[in-house]
Amino acid sequence: MDCDVPNTSLLTFDDALAKLLANAAVVTELHDIAVQDALGRVLADDVVSAYNIPPFANSAMDGYAFNHQDLTHFKDLEVVTTSLAGHPSDKALAAGQCARIMTGAMLPSGADTVIMQEQTIRQDNQISIQGVVNKEANVRGQGEDIAAGSVVFPKGHVIQARDIGLLCAIGIATVSVLRQLKVAVISTGDELVMPGNTLKSGQIFDSNRQLVMAMLTPMNIEIRDFGIIPDQRTAITDAITEATEWADVLITSGGVSVGDADYVKEVLNELGHINFWKLAIKPGKPFAFGHVGKCAFLGLPGNPVSAAVTFDRLGVPFIKLCQGHQPSNDIVIKAIAKDDFKKRIGRTEFQRGIATQAADGQWHVSSAGEQGSGILSALSRANCHVILPAQSEGVLISEPVKIIHYTHL
Repeated sequence: MDCDVPNTSLLTFDDALAKLLANAAVVTELHDIAVQDALGRVLADDVVSAYNIPPFANSAMDGYAFNHQDLTHFKDLEVVTTSLAGHPSDKALAAGQCARIMTGAMLPSGADTVIMQEQTIRQDNQISIQGVVNKEANVRGQGEDIAAGSVVFPKGHVIQARDIGLLCAIGIATVSVLRQLKVAVISTGDELVMPGNTLKSGQIFDSNRQLVMAMLTPMNIEIRDFGIIPDQRTAITDAITEATEWADVLITSGGVSVGDADYVKEVLNELGHINFWKLAIKPGKPFAFGHVGKCAFLGLPGNPVSAAVTFDRLGVPFIKLCQGHQPSNDIVIKAIAKDDFKKRIGRTEFQRGIATQAADGQWHVSSAGEQGSGILSALSRANCHVILPAQSEGVLISEPVKIIHYTHL
């Protein structure tokens, strides 16, 4: 696609996302790592349980274990043994006998039911059962949670904190995972300085790179910060060359517009190829995507809100797919506008909104403030994208509108 396309040829958001996902190259290298280090990693193989969970029938509470059929022949039961968690009884129960049992303890041979101690009256070694108790009551059956030989987690599953507990419960100490995706991040611009410095005339603090890296951090990615590169062709060429030799994905900020000193797009086109540039979205029109060798690059706009929105809506799904995550759809919610959301026909807009939910479950959304691509304060106040389709002329107060809650911003 020619980069210098007229506005009538701007790529739609849906087409851009489809192209991105179609070009996502999933990492293939594998690593065996300890379960406690696997949070957020993608499984390279199915995890199969070698054990039944529970591994044996056990009691769900403190009480007495017995054979339910005995209740048809015996009014009272004789307590002949005790089963404790970790210390099971080796005595088999005969007819009319029961065992004192504690929560988690193995049922002794001959028992199939447990009655809670509050439903019994005990005198010496005899108990009488009060009320009705069903067969197999208060018993956790062997393998009722997980059967030996079953797939607990499929290949491609992203390990969550709750999964760590389950992996340990089935005796797994190490898992095979895809290696971490390597992502390089670069900011460009002579006007940029690091926070903590004193601003000189014409300078601003660099925020895009830090914001992007903050969004990447929870995704369990190996990040390399290449810092701020000045608007010099040689410096940009050297930085992009080094970054793309190391990374799976390069994320740049700035330098993909049409300014006289916007060299990033030119350098990327010289070193590799640009798949597309310029989208029919707002904010974020000058978003670019392509490859340098095997390294994909995402060229984010320089305006901070544009960079944040395009990375959230386009960059994050692409990177997740490269990591090995399964494709997933956004949860789109219908809300009622509490403010007017104005726009012109032509581009899909992702405006900044504040969503709240009423007692009846209905969502409402108000504007987070000025919608300019440099207004970071509105982005910070917002908690959702307000989606305004390309052919929409905006939404008025009390009209329905679709929103997507922030999950990475």
